[in-house]
Amino acid sequence: MNLKPETLSRIDEVITHYPVKRSATLPLLHLIQEDVGHLPESTSEWVAAKLDLQPINVLEVITFYPMFRQKPIGRRHIKVCRTLSCALVGGYKTCEAFEAEFNTRRGEISPDGEVTVDFVECLASCGTAPVVLIDDELHEKVDVAKAKHLSAQIRAEAKSR
Repeated sequence: MNLKPETLSRIDEVITHYPVKRSATLPLLHLIQEDVGHLPESTSEWVAAKLDLQPINVLEVITFYPMFRQKPIGRRHIKVCRTLSCALVGGYKTCEAFEAEFNTRRGEISPDGEVTVDFVECLASCGTAPVVLIDDELHEKVDVAKAKHLSAQIRAEAKSR
């Protein structure tokens, strides 16, 4: 696995925090995803070797948690809440608006490589539904009009880079 030296150093340090190596599985996966952007196919074998586990034990963790990505995503990640509170006030329409704005489908990278739109479970802001998490920034009461506005902001930021 091709990781930055500082990531490898952090991984070695994190393992020392756990009396049972296996317990470091989640932190290691987070560090790898932070470095690479997703968890490449070789991740299970690499982490398993590092923690004296079987690769299937690591793959079970990767496939259980939806925050782990097994394939690359766009430069920006738009996560639209799909749970009941958001669904009742238009979350599905909000998600469809982002897909239309970036000419993409859920889970895919937009043709310009700029975004990936995903439908996710609860973002813990039910009182301000529908909610959207763009990268690490929460946006509340995102109706179709606000989705279009946020999309325009993303495109403007992409042009200014």
